[in-house]
Amino acid sequence: MRNQRQRSQLLLLKDVQQLGRSGDIVHVKPGYAWNYLIPTGRAVFPDKRTLRNQANLKEQREQQAKLDREESELIAKKLEEMSLEIFVKVDPDGHMYGSVKPQDIVHLLQENQQINLDRRNILTSTIKELGTYKISLSLKENVPAQFTLHVIKEV
Repeated sequence: MRNQRQRSQLLLLKDVQQLGRSGDIVHVKPGYAWNYLIPTGRAVFPDKRTLRNQANLKEQREQQAKLDREESELIAKKLEEMSLEIFVKVDPDGHMYGSVKPQDIVHLLQENQQINLDRRNILTSTIKELGTYKISLSLKENVPAQFTLHVIKEV
């Protein structure tokens, strides 16, 4: 009961990762509300006017979520059939110089397949050795996807 008293009730104006979608009523700690959510315009304290406005926008958000899900499923299907190669420099012993980071994978997808993602969509961590890897992604609306990445020695 004490924990509930220390939480503020907010109406989300924008989607907040790991908290909720736009239009949701959430309970958060006051510091998170006052220091992050409210100043950045992601949430407000709910009143009748804001609740009414959000109710009107709810249908639009649901339609957008449906479109995002369909688009993500198409991208996931395209990625499942895909196999990409990335060439890296190696030393004489066969060890990679540096590593293949999620932002390198995002750049590769944008360059070769015109698929625009954020590095946070890549669930696979940094790759430090040559070989074949299954790269896992989380697309919009939490649609999972995977594709094969071959890390090959540059000649």
